[in-house]
Amino acid sequence: MRSKPKNVYELAMERLDIIFREFETVCVSFSGGKDSGVLLNLCMDYIRKNCPGRKLCVYHMDYEVQYQYTIEYVDRILEANKDILDVYRVCVPFRVATCTSMYQSYWRPWDEEMKDIWVRPLPADGMTKEQFSFYTPEMWDYEFQMHFAKWLHLRKDSTRTCFLIGIRTQESFNRWRSIHLNNKYQMYHTYRWTSKLGSDLYNAYPLFDWKTVDIWTANGKFGYDYNHLYDLYYMAGVSIERQRVASPFLCEAQDSLRLYRAIDPNTWGRMIGRVNGVNFTGIYGGTRAMGWQSIRLPKGYTWKGFMQFLLSTLPEETRRNYLRKLTVSMEFWRTKGGCLADETIQKLRNAGIPIEVMNSTNYKTTKRPVRMAYLDDIDISEFREIPTYKRMCICILKNDHACKYMGFALTKEEAYRRDKIMQQFKKMKL
Repeated sequence: MRSKPKNVYELAMERLDIIFREFETVCVSFSGGKDSGVLLNLCMDYIRKNCPGRKLCVYHMDYEVQYQYTIEYVDRILEANKDILDVYRVCVPFRVATCTSMYQSYWRPWDEEMKDIWVRPLPADGMTKEQFSFYTPEMWDYEFQMHFAKWLHLRKDSTRTCFLIGIRTQESFNRWRSIHLNNKYQMYHTYRWTSKLGSDLYNAYPLFDWKTVDIWTANGKFGYDYNHLYDLYYMAGVSIERQRVASPFLCEAQDSLRLYRAIDPNTWGRMIGRVNGVNFTGIYGGTRAMGWQSIRLPKGYTWKGFMQFLLSTLPEETRRNYLRKLTVSMEFWRTKGGCLADETIQKLRNAGIPIEVMNSTNYKTTKRPVRMAYLDDIDISEFREIPTYKRMCICILKNDHACKYMGFALTKEEAYRRDKIMQQFKKMKL
């Protein structure tokens, strides 16, 4: 007789048992959101039951601008469990991406030059840049996090260190790939839910197979404290899948930024002067003005002409950035070709679009590479997959400096910087 399959909670507890047995230092990355909140609660439960006297490290990147409900939740849960927690609340002016402004692609929380307009005072337990010798002004938030992992590992003089991150594969395809396509040489032993950062330094994702409903079931069943911002999101009609706690200036947060005005008006008033474009995005995020929904072409313009007009209104550095992206995209479609499904290829042929279909590609996909010139626009459901000037207009209107909407990954410079950091970790000697 087959044994009853284990539920996601039982599997998560098995993973925590492995982690706390195998790793001398364990650190939870805690954002104040629902996933990291449940992960932190599970770890604290485990320690109180199985490892009395052991400390759990908590890493919290404090981005200065955040809902008051989130700040209160973070303060509340850290204070209530301070007997078992070793907290690292980072308040550092690293670069953080923003999509609210056409004039700046990043902003800096806790920027000393902006101290007179900080959204709130520096927390009493906040750790500043002076406490991290590895910090540089050119550092992005994700870079800082990678350096912090090495810093903590050395600070604790640990045999092995593990950072627990509350990501779930349900959230995005990229998260699914990070788990299921993990290289076996980059895992801890054979545990696919881990990834290697450096020598004896790993990330782990104990909740990778949980669904959103599992998160809220755990909160209800075990009576966990949680961020009550989610209650307000629910009352505001935000769907359960779109209820996120993240930097409010990211592209993904544009259409919900306006909720700050109703949910946390005091913070909203300070945000307007803190980062360029916040008020405009708060009003028009999720509308045609920000490139959402069905944007309309002004009379007398083609999409290529409208794109050129939009570019002419931008600062020189910003304009050059978009033009570089456009040039790379046009060259890619002209020489290598983008991979499209057979159904999409047939739609292009039916529309009389000149295309060259090839039979092989270096990418692992069943789709076929298609070479073609840039179009002005095309009315098919796979619009985002096709190279059009309208697509570039949407990026500009959304202040999508990285052109994620067009499928752009990291630039060579960004990828080089990331790979260089990863190589440093891999070569780390204790």
